[in-house]
Amino acid sequence: MDDLHYLTATDALAMFRTKELSPVELMEAVIARAEVVEPVVNAFTYSYFDEALVRARTAADRYARGDEVGALEGLPVAMKDEVPIEGLPWENGSRTMKGVVADHTAPIAERVLAAGGIVHARTTTPEFSCAAFTHTALWGITRNPWAPEWAVGGSSGGSGAALAAGSTTLASGSDIGGSIRLPASFCGVVGFKPPYGRVPVDPPYNLDHYCHDGPLARTVADCALFENAIAGPHARDAASLRPRYELPDRFEGIQGMRIALASPLGDFPMDHEVEANTRAAGEALATAGAVVEPVTLPWTHEEIVDVTLIHFGALFGAAIGRAALAHPDLISPYAADMGRRSLEAIARASFQEGLEREAAIYAPLGEILEGFDILICPTVGSRGFVAGDDYADHGVEVGGVMLERYLDACLTPPFNIASRCPVLAVPSGFASNGVPTGIQIVGRSYDDVAVFRAAAAFEHVRPWMDTPERRPAI
Repeated sequence: MDDLHYLTATDALAMFRTKELSPVELMEAVIARAEVVEPVVNAFTYSYFDEALVRARTAADRYARGDEVGALEGLPVAMKDEVPIEGLPWENGSRTMKGVVADHTAPIAERVLAAGGIVHARTTTPEFSCAAFTHTALWGITRNPWAPEWAVGGSSGGSGAALAAGSTTLASGSDIGGSIRLPASFCGVVGFKPPYGRVPVDPPYNLDHYCHDGPLARTVADCALFENAIAGPHARDAASLRPRYELPDRFEGIQGMRIALASPLGDFPMDHEVEANTRAAGEALATAGAVVEPVTLPWTHEEIVDVTLIHFGALFGAAIGRAALAHPDLISPYAADMGRRSLEAIARASFQEGLEREAAIYAPLGEILEGFDILICPTVGSRGFVAGDDYADHGVEVGGVMLERYLDACLTPPFNIASRCPVLAVPSGFASNGVPTGIQIVGRSYDDVAVFRAAAAFEHVRPWMDTPERRPAI
């Protein structure tokens, strides 16, 4: 198997159980791949390859003896650097936290380790995970494995890049405005924003309904496997849901499923290639048996971004703003810009007003989802962000129009506002610059199975990364 590093998690586990493959062989292949691609992609902040091989040998012994094994036993899992793991560096991509070591382990990391996953590396993020691209003064620029001059998205950019490059089997992410779905789109992989409370989150952000920890993978089945390993109530998270919700091993077809196609999404600017790929995805779902109908949402990108910044200004963005004021010489331009915009937004409107406007934004989506099983729309309106660009003093061009803010090209925040809706991001094709494009599959509140059913059917009709010619040529 020349591309062993691209083996799916579900196939790897099956081969571990039959002893056709050892966890050591998979880990060695992934490490060897990382050593080849990391000089270009730069998806890792820290690597623990020697320790990972020791753990892989332990997992191999468990399989050999026929012991009971965890749901992720022996699989390489790259953990987003934002996630604290006790005793390991926890720097959040910021020079203000250089040298900080975590004094506790976050629930998602606890779950991965308890399930037998092997954390062989930590993945890059933008500073404080506050941007839709991934570069920092601490770690440099993370580049897209498909087209290295382009960005990987953010904030879980290293996770998306590592999956696309073949230097991990699974990767963790978090999403407060699109930080799982944006890298999934730009890197051509799968990312799931679970509904609020499904996957436990560290305090205090467990109480922020915008904030979600979740899985990234290369296939829909792998994403479901990972989600099942990390979901469920947790003693430290008052918002975590009981009882534990488990996705099935296999998903039914979508014959007769009613799918709403929102492309364009409100008045969000969109490149014509992104829109064409989204409409082609709708046609593919129709081929799989669904009834796909176009819908219109009365959303404006100005309103969505403003409401999102109000929310950030009261919570996440306020913390970044305070850090920027305290350490103006250490904070990156894009983090300072995010903090400034967030604080300006909350100065214009109260948090209560922001919540009232969030409710008004959700209302038409809720009405559509009463008549349809799911909604699909693009993930990003742009064909790509330039790697290393801060976008602090200029926007991004979309469809020949220069936008004031790059945030206006991100179609993900509406579904952080609609926080109880599960959203699965999957690849929809490529733009002419070589950067992948993607769609969001949005479900009714807490109906996780529906979005996975649709994604599995779409993957069956339009597979991705399953053969060497469908993988980056890096």
